[in-house]
Amino acid sequence: GAPHRGVQPFSDEDASIETLSHCSSLSDAASVAEEGKALMLSLCGEVCEDTTQEDFEYKLKGYIDSAMDKSAKTRLTALDGLKIAMASKMQYEFLLERRMTITDSIERCLKKGKGDEQRAAASLACLLCIQLGSGIESEEAFKTLKPIFKNILADGTANIQARQACATALGVCSLVAEDDILDVYATMECFESLFTKSYVKEDGTRTVFSAQTTVLHINALLAWTLLLTICSNTEVKKILKKHLPKLPSLLDSDDVNMRISAGQTIALLFELARDLDAEFEYEELEPLCAQLTALATDCNKHRAKNDKRKQRSVFRDVLKAVEEGDFQPETIRFGAERMYVDSWVKMRTYDAFRELLGSGMNYHLQANEFIRNVFELGAPMMVDSAKLKAMKISRFERHLYNAAAFKARTKARSKFRDKRVDVGVGDFI
Repeated sequence: GAPHRGVQPFSDEDASIETLSHCSSLSDAASVAEEGKALMLSLCGEVCEDTTQEDFEYKLKGYIDSAMDKSAKTRLTALDGLKIAMASKMQYEFLLERRMTITDSIERCLKKGKGDEQRAAASLACLLCIQLGSGIESEEAFKTLKPIFKNILADGTANIQARQACATALGVCSLVAEDDILDVYATMECFESLFTKSYVKEDGTRTVFSAQTTVLHINALLAWTLLLTICSNTEVKKILKKHLPKLPSLLDSDDVNMRISAGQTIALLFELARDLDAEFEYEELEPLCAQLTALATDCNKHRAKNDKRKQRSVFRDVLKAVEEGDFQPETIRFGAERMYVDSWVKMRTYDAFRELLGSGMNYHLQANEFIRNVFELGAPMMVDSAKLKAMKISRFERHLYNAAAFKARTKARSKFRDKRVDVGVGDFI
């Protein structure tokens, strides 16, 4: 992983962000934005602006020490403090020196802790990998933690919320830190062993699961879909054949988040299939589109209004993706920059990071070299407030710029699809 130097991005006053309308942040663990404003302020002032680096590091050292405390409550507070710190500010050099100590703490909390502590430790593992980026340092940490994630995930007697968090952590950490694509495929099989239990059986029956077990299956499906974005073309072909006929059965789930997650996964699979073959045809397209249309216009009086509204919005987009290969681009603004989320692959990746980073997502889009590499944003920019104001353009100019950029992206994506080839072992990011 390339060093992430202490880049000072724009303040929150200068930064603005448009969040996506799609709802796929489904982990039971609260987002960083909801972890508690008081803790955020006590840790780093007004988003770290009023706190010196020395003070910040002093508090972090205290949290690292407290993460090994005998008291479960003290450990949990320390884990939450570290999570908020890592989501809100880049600390590459500081964490690089202490990564083994932090990894040991995470390992101990996962093995010895109870539900909330395990959940916090799993999320912290993701944030540590995101801070360190793709490289030997995050690989070492993940090699230690991966077997524990897998054990908890496979243990039916383990705390269900810990299993949910480990599903998410295993997916994100594999994306960032796994050094062998074959190991990625093996991890995907672990996820399949969970979410496929929610498929309709061959005799047409469906197993009824508790709400929490359904969340576990959703998290496994979302983690699997995240790793699907880095699979080779050969692997994508196998997955299409194996799962595309069965995934639509999840659209009949009683859980709105399962329906939405399944719909977005289907849309992403169709996108990958058309990247492989522009003339891709799905035999069961007509019944699938009828199913998607019903969900996009759902008037079922037994469903909550918010669920129906959320579902209709997503499934209108999913239907367009399946029928026409269309994706409604979204613009994410952060400071003077903007990023276009113009594919289902990019959206799944963005949603995965946003779920963990919460309100710190726009900061990491500006300052985190790894995140910027993932979204092809180039090196972090250094812009002061005065220059930022001078760069602001009129709405009409922005409209012209967006139109031109959209055409350029469409051409670039077409060329990329033409050239797309299988990636070899180790070349998957």
